[in-house]
This record gives sequence, structure tokens and C-alpha cells, in this order.
Amino acid sequence: MRRLVCALGAAVGIVVAGAAGPAGAAPGDDGFTIEDERITESSGLAASRAHPGVYWTHNDSDDGPYVYAVDGRTGRTVATVTLTGVTPRDVEAVSVGPDGSVYVGDIGDNFGGRWPEVWIYRFAEPERLTDRAVEVTRHTVRYADGPRDAESLAVHPVTGRVYIVSKDKEDGGLYAGPEELSASAANTFTRVADVGLWATDAAFSPDGTRLAVRGYFGGVMYAWEDGGPREAGRLTVPVQRQGESVTFAPDGRTLLYGTEGERGAVQPMRLDGEQLPENARDERERPDRTGNGNETGNGSENGDGSAADGGPSAADGEGDAGEQGSGTRLALVLAAGAALFLALRRAARRRRG
Repeated sequence: MRRLVCALGAAVGIVVAGAAGPAGAAPGDDGFTIEDERITESSGLAASRAHPGVYWTHNDSDDGPYVYAVDGRTGRTVATVTLTGVTPRDVEAVSVGPDGSVYVGDIGDNFGGRWPEVWIYRFAEPERLTDRAVEVTRHTVRYADGPRDAESLAVHPVTGRVYIVSKDKEDGGLYAGPEELSASAANTFTRVADVGLWATDAAFSPDGTRLAVRGYFGGVMYAWEDGGPREAGRLTVPVQRQGESVTFAPDGRTLLYGTEGERGAVQPMRLDGEQLPENARDERERPDRTGNGNETGNGSENGDGSAADGGPSAADGEGDAGEQGSGTRLALVLAAGAALFLALRRAARRRRG
């Protein structure tokens, strides 16, 4: 009986550990809490390329020209970078490019299209994480179809091209910048796809094959094919106070979602099926390319290859289902716990008998 109890207890422990997060997860992959009391409106999030386990973030408008490097192990700020020579207006996003630069998007427009131009600030990711002031390169941004409010900026990790997603449920779109940003002339961003979402952030996967766009209550994953997006299913977004940010963990298998507020929680969501980036899949997870229509994923396509319907917001249809993997692990935990309880109860009856 003792051996049975020990075995069942071990099984429960193993399943609980699996539910808590993946084995061998990198620092921050299983989530963290931002401890810095200065960061009360974390509005963007990006995994560092130069410093594994570190994440760049910043406050929303009115904070000043500051970007913070946060340790995913502890949630503590390990460096504060002061951007010199600029006076930010409404900073909403941050991304790290393949050139080793941090791109900061001063792209917000709470008036819904009042500003004729917005800006992107770029600085080299420091080799050492210490408090410092850095001189930035400022890139002026204009939209080909007129001013837009936006909170989402993502730099492709292979091509280095910069993309912005405007924030509009009815008329939102994905905008591509020029192949190389100019520091001396305005950069025109051109609409390349519709994104019907109150988008608050976006991020490319480390291999550049997926683009995640989040809203307050949900989001959309896109497969990035031939330089453009194809919808690959709705994203499950955790319930947060004011969900403002998203980034991929360095292994590409997890999305990390951030929120505004004091001690903002950065919460992980594991990916599976077609939403997994190509470099993050093993052979079992790779889609069937034989042409028989058996490609697996998250229900984003019908049998004829057309996109499935569904809105992107909880109030508007964003995000419909929880992660299947988490539900399976919870069921296993409950089943193992029930088995342990019944075994203990039978043993107690035998002792009384």
C-alpha cells in the first residue's frame, strides 16, 4: 500500500510539474512579475537577443525617454536606458531587430489619427546591462493612407523590415515600412493586409515564420509566407487588467503576454499545432504537405482552405478557447488525485476492519 501511495504521489507531482511549465524552460519563459515600481504602464515587451532571459519594456505616454531591461528570472530591472535627443509623445511598442538594435515605437495617437507623423527610435542593444544614456536614431513614419492610431510594432528577425499594426476593429491594418528605414527623410508605411482587431501589440517568432497580434481579450496568429500574412488561428489570451504587450519566448514555443498596472504580470501561453513556428516543431507537429487536406492546426481553416469565422475579442468574439494542453494536464492532475484519495480511503477501511 505504501508503495502504491508513493507511486501515485509521484505521478501527481510529475503531472503538476508539467502543468506549471515546460521542463528546461529558459528564464522568463514560464512568466514573471515586473517588480520595478516605476513601471506602472508597461505597454510593450520584447525578448533581448544579446541577453537571454532579459526582456525590454517601457511605460506608456508621459513617462519620459526611458526603456527598461527586466530580468525574467526575478522580474527586477537590471538596466534603465535613457534615450537622449528625443521627447517621446506616446510610446507604445518595442522590438529587437536582427541588426542588434532595439526599436522603440512612439506611434500612439489617442486622437485616432490627429498626428500627421509618428516616430521610431533605434539604438544598439548594449553589450553590458547598466544604467546609461544612449543617443538614438529617429525615424519619421507616415502612412500612405493617412494618420493612424497604433500600438503594435514588430521587426522581422530575418529581413529587418519594420511593420506596424493600426488599432481599429473595423479598419485596422498591417503596414510595411520600406526595406530600410531612412533617418533623413520620412518613411512611408503601406498597408499590406487587413487586421480587424483592437490591436495592442505584435511580435514575430524568432525564426520569422509566425506573426502574433494581440488585443485586450484575444488575438490572431499569422503564418508568414512569401513576405505576407496568412491567418493561422485565433490566439488564447489570458485575462489581464489591461493587456498591452506580447512577445515570443526565445524558443518560439511560448507567447508571453504583459499588462499595464503596478507589479504587472507577464503570463505565458504555450503554442501548438499550426501556430507553432516552423523551427519550434518536431516531426509529429509538422503539417501534412501531401495535399490531402489533413493539415493540422487550431481550427483556423475549413476543409476547403478558407478561413474560419470568428471575431477577435471576448466582447467582440476575441479568443474562444483555452489551451488544450493545459486542460489535459488539469484532467490528469484531478484523475491522479482522485485515485490517490480512493486508495487511502480503502486502506483506512481495511485498518478499521
